[in-house]
Amino acid sequence: MELSQMTLEIFSRLEQKWLYQCEGKKTRVLSIDGGGTTAIVAGAALVHLENQIQAKTGDSNARVADFFDIVVGTGIGALLAAMLVADDGSGRPLFSARDAVNFISENQKELFKATRSGVFPRRSRFSGKSMDAVLRRAFRGNGGKDLTLKDTCKPLLVPCFDLTSSAPFVFSRADATESASFDFELWKVIRATSATPSMFKPFKLASSDGKTSCLAVDGGLVMNNPTAAAVTHVLHNKRDFPSVTGVDDLLVLSIGNGPLSSPSGMKLGRSGHCSTASVVGIVLDGVSETVDQMLGNAFCWNPNDYVRIQGDSAAERAEEVLAERGVESLPFGGKRLLTETNGQRIGGFVQRLVVTGRSSSLPPSPCKETAVSPLVNGR
Repeated sequence: MELSQMTLEIFSRLEQKWLYQCEGKKTRVLSIDGGGTTAIVAGAALVHLENQIQAKTGDSNARVADFFDIVVGTGIGALLAAMLVADDGSGRPLFSARDAVNFISENQKELFKATRSGVFPRRSRFSGKSMDAVLRRAFRGNGGKDLTLKDTCKPLLVPCFDLTSSAPFVFSRADATESASFDFELWKVIRATSATPSMFKPFKLASSDGKTSCLAVDGGLVMNNPTAAAVTHVLHNKRDFPSVTGVDDLLVLSIGNGPLSSPSGMKLGRSGHCSTASVVGIVLDGVSETVDQMLGNAFCWNPNDYVRIQGDSAAERAEEVLAERGVESLPFGGKRLLTETNGQRIGGFVQRLVVTGRSSSLPPSPCKETAVSPLVNGR
């Protein structure tokens, strides 16, 4: 027997009220991994995330930034993160998730334009000038002004590795707000975290007042999965997040970009040794998986507060990524295959996001929101 529309609405409102009472107000963190040049996994997850938000709120102009309190990304994940929170001048996000993914797809060849040097080049490198031009177009504000870290509608974190200090360096809107010495142009921030040593030269950048400089290489070398950096930042940033006292106050969505090392690439050679490329892939994947394992342990008492979306390296289309069954880290090591797909896990997470409400720091979307049952639109 089919339930009437009114019955569905009643059950939906009761569900929302119950979930809201159970949830309380949590600080919501979105983290996007680095890795690769196509961002198929992250792109598919983000577009689905925003589509689900719009379906469950009934607002076609709702954006990812409306329901997260901080966004962090590395490499190509940082490009997506910055596009989602860059301010269009009115306090609203400059890009929707789909627009951001389309921009990367349409400018793929220019972002990673192969260039060769020498008479007999052994490997291809990418053109820094070509990437610079694309990034400047992406983060150009009104009047042709280059947007900076302060020109974001939500807190943003982006890591790189500074060769000058031989230490990780994290670009932060919180630091940029406090001092011009830590305010950098957004396109340069993304360029810094994307400077993979084997493909790009180290990238030198300076703050708005010229007092802080950095000779940067790829942030993925130290924080390919930047989720731990985001959680630590929120726990210690009492100015922006005064109500957060522990992980019980957090709701975290961590999005991967697919494994960097394929199973076939990890096979031993005839000599019994792994190749250098295999070792690098294992190290980078190991860092990401270690962060996932640590956070799985930290959230073991509230496992639904931490969701990790990661796709298989063989996935080439968004539909394949979303249809894959999710994988979850176990508290004391190992992983388990879930019955839910990645798409279903994102849908369940969005249900909780919508219940906790929009961020109060963003102006409302241009279109007036209409009440739509999450049960009807999410089924």
